[in-house]
Amino acid sequence: MKLFGKKKEKVKSCCCGGNGTPEVMAQAEAEAGRSGIKVLGSGCAKCNALEAATREALAELGMDTAIDHVTDFTQIAAYGVMTTPALVVDGKVLSYGKVLTKDEAKALLAKSRGLGTSFC
Repeated sequence: MKLFGKKKEKVKSCCCGGNGTPEVMAQAEAEAGRSGIKVLGSGCAKCNALEAATREALAELGMDTAIDHVTDFTQIAAYGVMTTPALVVDGKVLSYGKVLTKDEAKALLAKSRGLGTSFC
């Protein structure tokens, strides 16, 4: 009888599929600290819709800022985001798991950049 045999070790896996070497994670965390506007997601229709709404909001606010679309899951995990799409402004996650409308994106961008919240 082998009722009390040695237990099998469980292999732990991470969100990056095992590609999270210390060097890759350090690079992703350094990237997360940079300023700018980023859309995090795999490039699906929802991520693209969030990027389009953000571009429209930036245009209405008169801000000429580039938007980076981050599709690398190691970099996305460095922000602590587990549900995409996500909107990141100046290294801070403002929204995740939801496609924002143009007006919602506009309000978040204005608040994060200190532009006030009164719109015409």
